[in-house]
Amino acid sequence: MTTEVPARLRRARTALLVSFLLQGTTFALLVTRIPGIQRQYGLSDGTLTVFLAAVPILAGVGSISSEQLVKRTSPRAVLRVVQPALCLTLVGVGLGHRLWALALALAAFGLLVGALDASMNMLGVGLQHRYGRSIMLGFHAGFSAGGILGALLASGGAHLHLAVLFGGCMLLVIPAALVAGRFHAGPEELGSAVQEAAAAAARSIPWRPLLPLCAAMAFAYIADSTVSNWSAKYLTGTLHSGDRVGALGYAGYMVALLLGRTFGDRWVQRLGAAVVVRAGGAVAALGFGIAAVAPAPWAGIAGFTVLGIGICAVIPQVFAAGGRLFPHDSDAAVARLNLFNYVGFLVGSPLVGAIAGASSYRWALLAPLLLVLVVVPLAGHFAPAGSEPLALEHATSRA
Repeated sequence: MTTEVPARLRRARTALLVSFLLQGTTFALLVTRIPGIQRQYGLSDGTLTVFLAAVPILAGVGSISSEQLVKRTSPRAVLRVVQPALCLTLVGVGLGHRLWALALALAAFGLLVGALDASMNMLGVGLQHRYGRSIMLGFHAGFSAGGILGALLASGGAHLHLAVLFGGCMLLVIPAALVAGRFHAGPEELGSAVQEAAAAAARSIPWRPLLPLCAAMAFAYIADSTVSNWSAKYLTGTLHSGDRVGALGYAGYMVALLLGRTFGDRWVQRLGAAVVVRAGGAVAALGFGIAAVAPAPWAGIAGFTVLGIGICAVIPQVFAAGGRLFPHDSDAAVARLNLFNYVGFLVGSPLVGAIAGASSYRWALLAPLLLVLVVVPLAGHFAPAGSEPLALEHATSRA
């Protein structure tokens, strides 16, 4: 017997899905136009690497700071302010021409995207508690759909000045964010769900059993950050595509993530988490290999798409495995594992940028290839001995 979900909760779920989609769109517009940003501001590859490394650091600061803001207000209040403000920072990136202007805009973007990520996932966890079943995967599928939309908008507007492209898109995104904000879940809808999740995350659980999963999370996000930060640069700089085609590498990757998140549960239930993760790590490495030896832009796009097929199952299954390890403290386990998406971003972007600066982007892609291969021997930790194949239980964080 199923309990009917109140209309207010259904509206809140739809509103949060819209926010995830808008975040994916905004993020994709930024990362797929990195070559254009580099040209507009006259950045060297080394300076670009520094800027890209600073964004996830500030995102971590924003995520931690948002916890204090939420305690004083609510996740809904933070989200309603932060998302439109984040859109304005993207417009600032498009309007500027001097290095200091880009530094300020990207610093604000990093701080706000961290706060946005945290507040959205807090609301998602609260709604999931009220629903009594897993619904987080759908929110992150919305992020993937937004990433596809943003990449296609960037491709279609590749001939436009960044201020026109970003400004025009945000004229649509900001009103949508403001409308969605009116329907986000508050204390009336969630009750104590968010506070209960925060209390669970504060419980003390041992780190050691989580370390293999933490490593898998970090390696998966190194792969993810390579695509988001460098795919457009690789396609335009090494494979000599135009900006329009350069944005399609990220689009192909996000299409693969969306499809994987839509149908992945069936494969996990049929084959078990360990088999799916082991295959995913191998397929992701294959995708990097295809991209690294690509003779033309279409082959590079195909490589990044194959990479997405491999990675799509790994990240959600990290959270699911953590939940199985600590069934009574699953929120605490998920909170710890989620830290390592920032570790992956912090390592991935500078690593690939440094190797590319010393040699070439083709050689640079081999570093995340080798790291994502480590997921293959770690796959045994995703299904403890004697466990049955399980469906996805938790799926939080970007990617």
